[in-house]
Order: sequence, then C-alpha cells, then structure tokens
Amino acid sequence: MNVGKTSGAAVVTTTPQDEFLSTEHLQKDLKGRSISGGVITLSAQAFKFAWVMGSTAVLARLLTPADFGLVAMITTITGILSVLKDAGLSMATVQREKISHAQVSNLFWLNAGISGVLGLIVVVSAPLMAWFYRTPQLVGLTMALSVTFLLDGLSVQHVAILSRQMRFKDLSRIEIGSMMFGQATGIIMASFGAGCWSLVGAAIGTSLSGLGLTWGLSRWRPQMLKASSGTRSLVTFGANLTAANCFSYLTRSLDNVLIGRYYGADVVGLYSRATILLRRPLDQLMAPITAVVLPMLSRLQCDPGRYRRTFLRIYESIALVGLPIMALVLALARPVVLVLLGPAWESAANIVAAFSVATLYAPLAGSIFWLFESQGRGRELLVSSSILSPLAIASFFVGLPFGAIGVALSYSISGMLIRLPILFYNAGRRGPVTRSDLWAGFAKNLVSWVVVYVAASLMLHCCVSLPPYAQLLVCGPVGIGAAVALALCYPPQRRTALFLWSMFRTLLARKTSKSGT
Repeated sequence: MNVGKTSGAAVVTTTPQDEFLSTEHLQKDLKGRSISGGVITLSAQAFKFAWVMGSTAVLARLLTPADFGLVAMITTITGILSVLKDAGLSMATVQREKISHAQVSNLFWLNAGISGVLGLIVVVSAPLMAWFYRTPQLVGLTMALSVTFLLDGLSVQHVAILSRQMRFKDLSRIEIGSMMFGQATGIIMASFGAGCWSLVGAAIGTSLSGLGLTWGLSRWRPQMLKASSGTRSLVTFGANLTAANCFSYLTRSLDNVLIGRYYGADVVGLYSRATILLRRPLDQLMAPITAVVLPMLSRLQCDPGRYRRTFLRIYESIALVGLPIMALVLALARPVVLVLLGPAWESAANIVAAFSVATLYAPLAGSIFWLFESQGRGRELLVSSSILSPLAIASFFVGLPFGAIGVALSYSISGMLIRLPILFYNAGRRGPVTRSDLWAGFAKNLVSWVVVYVAASLMLHCCVSLPPYAQLLVCGPVGIGAAVALALCYPPQRRTALFLWSMFRTLLARKTSKSGT
C-alpha cells in the first residue's frame, strides 16, 4: 500500500517498508533518544554480564578446560568467516543518511547468500581443521557449528534497521532473549554429560532464538533483488569495513590458534578463558555504547562542531568509567579467576595479569574506530587496520616461545608502545576530532587507572589470608571508592563526571515528562 505525502506541488510516494528506513523523526530529540537508549542498552548489558558470568561459572564446573579448548580451536578459525557474513553491510545501512527499501533488500539477499556459502565452506574445511590441530574430534563439532552462519546471516539487515531507527529497547530484547536461551541450552546439555557438545548447543540455540526474535520485533520484510538500485556504493563501503574487521579479528584470534597448535587444548582453554575475563567487561562496556553512539554520530555528520563535542564527551566518559574497571580486573585477577571459574583454573590468573597493559588503553582505542565508521572513512579504516594487525600478529610470534603468558605480555606491550600511537595518528589526520584531542583524553584519565590499581592492590595485600570471595568484597569497594574520590578532586575528571550527571538528570526529566503525559 502506498502512502502519498504532499510537499508544495510535488507528491512523494513512499511504501510502508520505506518508513522503517526514515530517520528524519530522530532529529527532533536526538540527545534524549541517545541518553535513554544508552541507559536501556547499558542496563541490558549489565544483565547480560551477570547472566554470562553466572552461566560461565556453572559451565566451568560442569566442563573441563579441554572442552572449552576444543570449541575455542574451531571458533577462532571460523570467526573470521563470521566477520565475512556481515560483509560490512549492516554498518552501511546504519551510516547512510538516505537509503531505500530496494537497496536494503539487495543487501539482505547478499548477506543471506554470503552466509550460506560460508556455512558450506566450514563444512568442507572440517577435516582440514581436524588435521591442522591433530584432533579428529573437531570434524563433527565444526560441521554442527556451520549452521550458525546461515541463521545469523538472515538477521543482519533486520538488526541494522533497528539500530538505524535507534530502537534500542527491541535490540536489547533480542540480545538478552537469545543469550538466555542459548546459555540455558548449553547448561542443560552439560548437566546431562554432553561435554563440549553443550557449547555447540549453546551457540546454535543463541543463533536460532536470535533469528526468531529479530524477525518478530522488526516488521521489515525484504523484496526480491532489484538491479540499478544504487547498491554498489554501499557494497564498496561494506567491503572496506569487512576487510578492516578481518584484520581486527586476526588480531583478536590468531593468538588462540597458535597456542592451540603448539601447546594443545588444555593450554588454549586456560588462555581463552583468561582473555574472556578481560574482554568480557570491556565488551560489556563498549558494545552498548557503540550501538548508541554510531547511529548518533552518523546523524551528526553535517554538524562538525556538535560532532566533535559529542564524541569527546563520550570518549572521556568511557575513560572515566572504563579505566578503573580494567584496573580492578588487573589488581584482583587471582580472586576473580578463583571465584568465577574455580580452583582448577588458577593458572589463568597469570595470563590475566600479563594482559594488564592492554587493558590500560583498549577501551579508548576501541572507540576511535567510531570516527572512521561514522564519517564513512572506510578506506582509511582499512589502511589503519592493515598496519596495526600485522604488528599485533608479529607480537604473538615474539611471545610464542615463552608460552601463553609470553604471548599475552608481548601483545600488551607492543600495543601500548607502537599500535596505539599509530591509531591516534591515523584517526586524527582529518575530521572534526584531532590527534591532540585523542591524546589529551587518554592522558588526563591515565591517573585514575594508577590510583585504582594501587588502592586495590594494597588492600589485597592486607587481605591475603581471606578467602577469594571475601577479597573481592573488601578490595572491590576500596578501588571504586578511590576512583570516586579522584573524580571529585581532579578537575578534568570532575567535569566529565558532571557531564554524566547532567545526562542522568536529562533522563529523569524525560521519564517524568512522559509519566506526566
């Protein structure tokens, strides 16, 4: 059914499907939508974090490090194919100021076709993967996991449209619902002795439930393929973004591949759980913020001054919150590992400590990629990634002779001294945000990482005789208290804290006005 809209003498005809892609209504209250969306998404991430940590603790006691290691061997290799199934086309849908139903439909079918082909590639490569790792058991596990490629590929554009429309509540429902179903499936299977197959069941359950929820909440439906719809520029942007994401994934996963190849399933199981304990809090912090900030910055491309102010406020807010969290994870690595994973995983604490330097800069480095993506600088993002990724990979090989701890330590040090300065340089070459802006935001918040780490470490030294859970209950609040005290006394952080408080008050006012009406 067509809907006619009159504008002067001209009549513009749109379809109901086109309404799903319009963003004009968002400009009226972009700040309010962003704040409320951020709160919704952060709340959802807090719930997800608690659920994932709880389910991980349960699975760690039902399964062995080798069970996790077997699945980690597969997912670290197939993960790069998971990047390809998106093909950067979801961000193309979110970032583009104007986009048509025909264009998004073409992107949907392209995502579906790519995902199907990738699933077949995984099936065919299963024997090769088992040969590479010298583990025949991987054949069946790999073939089963191939199903997730097609399931995930069918929901890429639906999720992108929800993000473009800033429908954060629906996105949170999809993430929480699919995660709970998948993790519950894995726990039930593990309790019945399914071993590593329970992790496969969790992955398939998450993808299947996610597909159902996405299509149910997003009423958009694709049309058939249509030629000459102007899709080529979107595909070009997506191709650059995909190539950059592939480089990024190699950086995040090749270490697991190398350790699994040379040290076996037990060691890679310990290593993968250790990295997850560090990356999980970081991802839980950054994922919801990215989901809100990227659509918002994309809508602000035509206003450079507002774009710069918005980015820097969020950038410094991430530093204010993220650096103390990462400092706590470092200082309390051993009790965190013992409480969450159990005594059998104590060796993972040393690996967590070796990643300490990476946690110092990772939250801010991750946010810098927003500049490339929201400004449509796909080629520059690809160039930066093609420089940073080989440097990270080289650090893996440097540390590999020294075991899992050596890999973690080499990666962390090279990131702080080499990769971070390169990223700052490339990101600030053009656009509203300069290199000096990026360095200043990092430097002024570095002191909080030091203060929190010292406070928590000193208290841990005084509580060394207490059980691990008691150490967390005592030392955690001390570290948080140190961060709060610093934010109140140190002017640069106080200004950022006041900005966060103003956003909170805006949210309260928004809710009050809604309840009054």
